[in-house]
Amino acid sequence: MTNTSAKSTSILHDNFGRDHAYLRISLIERCNLRCSYCMPAEGVKLSPKSHLMTGDEIYNIAKTFVKHGVTKIRLTGGEPLIRKDIPVILEKLASLDVTLSITSNAVIIDKHIAVLKANNVNKINISLDSLEREKFKKITLRDQFKKVYTNILLLVKENFEVKVNVVLMKDFNDNEIINFIKLTKNLPISIRFIEFMPFDGNKWDKNKMVSYKEIMDYVHDAFNNNEIIRLTDAKNDTTKNYKIEGYQGSFGIISSVTNPFCDSCNRLRLTANGKIKNCLFSATESDLLTTLREGNSIEPVVEKAVKAKFKIRGGMDTLEKLQEPKLHNKNRSMITIGGWFKTAISESIKK
Repeated sequence: MTNTSAKSTSILHDNFGRDHAYLRISLIERCNLRCSYCMPAEGVKLSPKSHLMTGDEIYNIAKTFVKHGVTKIRLTGGEPLIRKDIPVILEKLASLDVTLSITSNAVIIDKHIAVLKANNVNKINISLDSLEREKFKKITLRDQFKKVYTNILLLVKENFEVKVNVVLMKDFNDNEIINFIKLTKNLPISIRFIEFMPFDGNKWDKNKMVSYKEIMDYVHDAFNNNEIIRLTDAKNDTTKNYKIEGYQGSFGIISSVTNPFCDSCNRLRLTANGKIKNCLFSATESDLLTTLREGNSIEPVVEKAVKAKFKIRGGMDTLEKLQEPKLHNKNRSMITIGGWFKTAISESIKK
């Protein structure tokens, strides 16, 4: 659904002229995989269940954001589909005037096809960083590649709009770039290559990152220039989109590090324990859940958080700052943030 009525966007308007119409909600911090880029090798301290948002609290917070102009909500985790009350949460959120989507690792998504369809969740992002079974197992510590790949094919068959998120790491999966693109020859899916980003515990190193330019170098080596078609990006799109002539699907690059898209950012994040993050890179958070449970309006807290948003990457406006551990180690690990991708591969890949 899309909004048809005019709504106040005042509390979602920041100091740099950006209106925020897109809310990403993490439903859970736990996951049924153990990806080393998402969960640090030493593990993470998860929030007690009592500190996590209930289904009603998720709905009530989301309703406030929709009141002020949010038109799109994406559900993330952890793995959102392992939350037992996911059918009820989907039903509640589907009653709001928003487009509802979800990011999943696809391990158990086949069991949720009916409930996703019933609540008009047509856009599915799947995290998959390798097409090789052993490499997938090394990343996730689970032997689930066949299940994930089969479920991607099932989603396509069931007419979902599927995007596959691929976090690239130099000398690990950058040799699979072209194989991923070739998936789009006969499948109407979008492959999205993501630059490795720094988060707490993921041992970020610029030298591990495969940049936008390097990705396109691979593409130009594999295809003729006249076969590579630059697509028109949607408004507020984080991805630079392409397709190969004659292919059913497309591919894109999310270059948060080398070509940040902060000027057009319209996204906010709500963690599973009810805290708003105004930027994926930001180390600061504002507690909405406590305010809600105390019976107070969350609107002043939301407005203050939005107004505090930096112009670029949580204040890390240069590569030099990105490489300063004390700046990004204060941020959460990705599993406790929730977002449109998982972050980078840590020490376990080297083992």
